[in-house]
Amino acid sequence: MNTATHNRDLPFANRKRDWGQIIKWTVYFLLLINFVYYFIEEIYISSHTLRQGGTLLQWTEAFATSIDELGWFGLLFMFELETYSLSDKILEKKSVVWSIHGLRLMCYALLAHTVLARVTTVQDFEVVTQATQVTNLCQVADKEISFGENFRYTLIDQKNCTELSQDETFYYLDPSVITDTDGHTLERKLLWVDLSDVVVWLLVVWAIEFAVWLQNRDIAGGRLMLVSHAAKIFYAVLFMHAGFWAWNGHWVYTWDQTLWIVGFWAIERNLSEWREEIRGG
Repeated sequence: MNTATHNRDLPFANRKRDWGQIIKWTVYFLLLINFVYYFIEEIYISSHTLRQGGTLLQWTEAFATSIDELGWFGLLFMFELETYSLSDKILEKKSVVWSIHGLRLMCYALLAHTVLARVTTVQDFEVVTQATQVTNLCQVADKEISFGENFRYTLIDQKNCTELSQDETFYYLDPSVITDTDGHTLERKLLWVDLSDVVVWLLVVWAIEFAVWLQNRDIAGGRLMLVSHAAKIFYAVLFMHAGFWAWNGHWVYTWDQTLWIVGFWAIERNLSEWREEIRGG
């Protein structure tokens, strides 16, 4: 454990305050609001996609984003404790360190579920075949089947069946969800971006893990730290994903992605301050 004098070694109430810290805690609060939004949204989506029931894995897949958010909240909180909130004196206690690392491991388990859910969802989608028996949505009206497109769902009835799509080619995304050619094409893009987003975020957080590991050993520069910094290029990919969500009208996803980037920027900022203190002795 490093022995440099840190701002975090001061009593919490006496630490310097700046706009960076105010922004950080504001972002954390906004992320909590987003979590509530996603949980409610997944209840809505599952009411369409799992109307006819499903396995435990299917239900956890349906709430993959909420589970994912819990995992990321846990990681963010643990990193905040280790890089800013807890003093070196407290972090010298093995029980504290093992508790933080143990909880982080549990968070990674939640994120592993997210990756599994995303992979399973993509695999299930790639085997979706054309519903050759359906050439008009009115054929499935009033049968508890929803028309899905761009993650939006509408229960099909005799009043809206001619308005939802004029296509003659349809696909069952789930037993209770059907889409047309355009919806099928867009769904593939959305699911693959969703999967790649999870993977890129893991690369980002592993880079942070590596930086924390180095700085706990008083390493604030050199080739190894350069490797950690180079991983920041993945933030550019995440911003591209945010742009993709915005292009397709998912402004809440764009907002959420931006908030998480700023949230982990706050951890990067903590690490940067920590490196300066190490270099200053």
